[in-house]
Amino acid sequence: MQYKSQAVAKPYFIAAIGLFVGQILFGLILGLQYVLGDFLFPEIPFNVARMVHTNLLIVWLLFGFMGGAYFLIPEESETELYSPKLALLMFWVFLVAGAATIVGYLTVPYATLAELTGNNLLETMGREFLEQPLPTKIGIVIVALVFLFNITMTVLKGKKTAIATVLLIGLWGLAVFFLFSFYNPVNVVLDKFFWWWTVHLWVEGVWELILGSFLAFVLIKTTGVDREVIEKWLYVIVTLTLITGLIGTGHHYFWIGTPEYWQWWGSIFSALEPIPFFAMTVFAFNMVNRRRREHPNRVAVLWALGTGVMAFLGAGVWGFLHTLAPVNYFTHGSQITAAHGHMAFYGAYAMVVLMMISYAMPILNGRAANGNKSQVVEMWAFWLMTVAMVFITLFLTAAGILQVWLQRVSDSPLPFMVVQEKIAIFYWAREISGVFFLIGLLLYIASFFIGDDKKETA
Repeated sequence: MQYKSQAVAKPYFIAAIGLFVGQILFGLILGLQYVLGDFLFPEIPFNVARMVHTNLLIVWLLFGFMGGAYFLIPEESETELYSPKLALLMFWVFLVAGAATIVGYLTVPYATLAELTGNNLLETMGREFLEQPLPTKIGIVIVALVFLFNITMTVLKGKKTAIATVLLIGLWGLAVFFLFSFYNPVNVVLDKFFWWWTVHLWVEGVWELILGSFLAFVLIKTTGVDREVIEKWLYVIVTLTLITGLIGTGHHYFWIGTPEYWQWWGSIFSALEPIPFFAMTVFAFNMVNRRRREHPNRVAVLWALGTGVMAFLGAGVWGFLHTLAPVNYFTHGSQITAAHGHMAFYGAYAMVVLMMISYAMPILNGRAANGNKSQVVEMWAFWLMTVAMVFITLFLTAAGILQVWLQRVSDSPLPFMVVQEKIAIFYWAREISGVFFLIGLLLYIASFFIGDDKKETA
């Protein structure tokens, strides 16, 4: 059953995809700047391009999460959204604030931007991923609180399900842990210690709850498997995620001045972090194999299966490769970290948002699924983006291994920039793979505009 208020998810999805395109374009600019250092300098310096690239990643995923929640919650709660008007108002607030922040990064020197936006009143700027000016951070908190009020009130007045509950816990956790972005102690060790309470506990903690609930929702809708079976899997995944992810924060505490015991805690529990992702992969394939009906939206099922596999590979396998303290001692901050980051974010979060959009947008447009031609194009998009990301990861991994050997392990270590020249071939290969990824993303967008003679009606 479709609820009228689910329509508020559509602008969130459209904004998410638009910002995703922007993120990839800045990723390609960054990739060129690795090998052509003066590319677009001084108009877009490397540090600014990187800041825009990572900030767009965070913002477009947040738009995707919010859109997904606005679509999922009414259906799970079996009631209309508490306030669709409030949801639309917060959409425009968030979009304008996000756009203004990106324009600020691109047009004003960062130090000047900090001065103009009141950073002297409460120093929160200058930290990786949390570079947003103070007004933007406050705006994010306001948007998040109103959003949480809206969906929490919807759940309270309607039916309570395990999926809605897990999603709520994840979203409330996202908001709570973002508050640590306002805490910027002078002591650098303390700063880094609590900085990870936002950065790690988002992506390896509460975001995984959002991922699990989205995946469970779409699998229930597309496979017809009993809700009780899927909810039991969801509880197992959530438990494993919280146990391994929360204590696994310690793998960021190895070399920042914290006590030595973090090397044991961080190594042991982060080594266990692949388990919930493996469980997620088994869960997805198991549910599809047990399906009781063939859903017309075949490509949404493909995204669901792809999410499980790529999240396990990117976050699980590539995370484990360099998470043990004795290994991380040599690999820390190398291109191996970048390889892990790219595949993990794509596999765990980009793909689950694309899955949610792939499932929800046809329904919001009045049919159960897009036509056959549209789905074929979207499947091409899936494979182009996914294979391109695999190659990006492999090239960065090769660059990282060579970098670690030449710069940190060999008997005669070479200077950083000399090593960068020697691994430039991998950067060129990564750039070419990035172009194919962009083509895949553009095909994904195009698939929603392709008409078909036979349309499945909702």
